[in-house]
Amino acid sequence: MTGVRSGLARRPTSLDIAQLAGVSQPTVSRALRGSKDVNPQTRARIEAIARQLNYAVDKNASSLRRQATNTLALLLFEDPTPDESMINPFFLSMLGSITRSAAAAGYDLLISFQQLSGDWHVDYQDSHKADGIILLGYGDYEAYQARLAHLVKQGTHFVRWGALSQDATGCTLGSDNEGGGAMAAQHLIGQGRRRIAFLGHADSHYPEFEERHRGYVRALREAGIEPDPALQVDAVTTQAAGAEAVAELARRGASYDAIFAASDSIAIGAMRALQAQGFEVPGDVAIAGFDDIAAASLTTPPLTTVTQDTRAAGEALVTALLAQLSDEQPETRALPTRLVVRESSVAAR
Repeated sequence: MTGVRSGLARRPTSLDIAQLAGVSQPTVSRALRGSKDVNPQTRARIEAIARQLNYAVDKNASSLRRQATNTLALLLFEDPTPDESMINPFFLSMLGSITRSAAAAGYDLLISFQQLSGDWHVDYQDSHKADGIILLGYGDYEAYQARLAHLVKQGTHFVRWGALSQDATGCTLGSDNEGGGAMAAQHLIGQGRRRIAFLGHADSHYPEFEERHRGYVRALREAGIEPDPALQVDAVTTQAAGAEAVAELARRGASYDAIFAASDSIAIGAMRALQAQGFEVPGDVAIAGFDDIAAASLTTPPLTTVTQDTRAAGEALVTALLAQLSDEQPETRALPTRLVVRESSVAAR
């Protein structure tokens, strides 16, 4: 092979092969153990360079590196919550399914928080605490993506729950957020509502909310309603943010007869703020949320929402991670969503 020396002054390493092949060191390791997630042409090039360098895999070292812990790590991003849990209520509903699926496959589950200020993305790879990582939550995705890219670069096995955008880094599973957003908006339109506010970020920093907003916009336009930018208010997934979004609509002098909130927590905060001001829900303002957290059915009135199949989600995350551990390429897919209609959006006849 042109440009590749048949010998080095020292024993060749996988880093030498990586530099000559123009790939990362983890890619070399995966290629030399026959991983199916390496492009066949790339694997052939790496194998040819290895032969030219008389490179031999140190099987003892490789075995130590690949020593299984029979443990999966579940890392949760800290979210502000009304209680001390600091866990998004939606992800709490997913924990049982992930735990059961891991146990059924013979794995223990290590649950911890991930903090953007820490080096969680390095720690689990270097310390061999777990064979693979499941990531739930991310905060600002623009800031988070660099950590995901580092996991990919170092060859860490991980899956995450999030938006299925084309630029998503690593293996991502998620729900049909756009379809769910469209269903919620179509329902409100079907109730005769025409001025529907959207509470939640609608940009790439929060891609799941962005997808839900896209579905909302599509439904409005299909009904001949042009979205009003004054009716979109940024909000994170907290009740306090929902209440503040209602206050912001008031400051703008916006007129609206319905709210579609990008999460149930936002919707619950908005509902309580409106009721505190003397508005009737759904008489004056119909409200729908997204997630179907446990609290959604306990509000007064109970909250209409888009539900995600958390049991199937947990099973899918574990299945995808185990596929990676078997050197298979897991399928990226969106799980279907379903509208659950309750009294918060349906006015009495």
